[in-house]
Amino acid sequence: MISMLLFKLIISIFICYLIGSISGSMILGRLKGVDIRAHGSGNAGATNAFRTLGFVFALGVMLVDVLKSYLPVMFLKHYLLYTNEQLLLCGLASVLGHVYPIYYQFKGGKGAGTLIGVILALFSKIFLFILIIWVFILIISGYVGLSTMLAGISFPIIIYYVYGTFNHPFGYFSIAVALFLIFTHRSNIIRMFKGTENRFDKIMIFKKN
Repeated sequence: MISMLLFKLIISIFICYLIGSISGSMILGRLKGVDIRAHGSGNAGATNAFRTLGFVFALGVMLVDVLKSYLPVMFLKHYLLYTNEQLLLCGLASVLGHVYPIYYQFKGGKGAGTLIGVILALFSKIFLFILIIWVFILIISGYVGLSTMLAGISFPIIIYYVYGTFNHPFGYFSIAVALFLIFTHRSNIIRMFKGTENRFDKIMIFKKN
């Protein structure tokens, strides 16, 4: 017979998935009468929202996508006193909800914004270093996808530096995050090799005139 604690955890994971399935771009897009997936790259994330409807719209999308994982994890952390392992499972459920939302035919974003919420909730001190790496790669390359993947790869490296081992729940989580971001950005990798990936030239430091 399933224990009450395990049942509570399963319910929490399921609720986090349902909350994670709420798409900032779809909700805000509906207010504008736009399905973001029918424009640009077809992705329901903040980057495509920026390219399609501009900075303010994309900022709203990012805010929703970050908070929908940050707030549930913080609630579970402080009010239900979940362990780190349990919080990581709930955080991952939020990310899976974002990428495979049950409300939108399992067609969502690439998980970066929702992962930010999880990292902010559980690794707030580490997040600044990851953000610096993301910004640095972006202004050098102009590629958001590349910046996100390399920032994700830096996550387990930083975790290893902090804990001295990968044999730790945070170590396993960081490796899973890096691999997951590479997986969800596989189309970006293909486009970069083909030379068809969109680039933010205006933000680049070194660019051809």
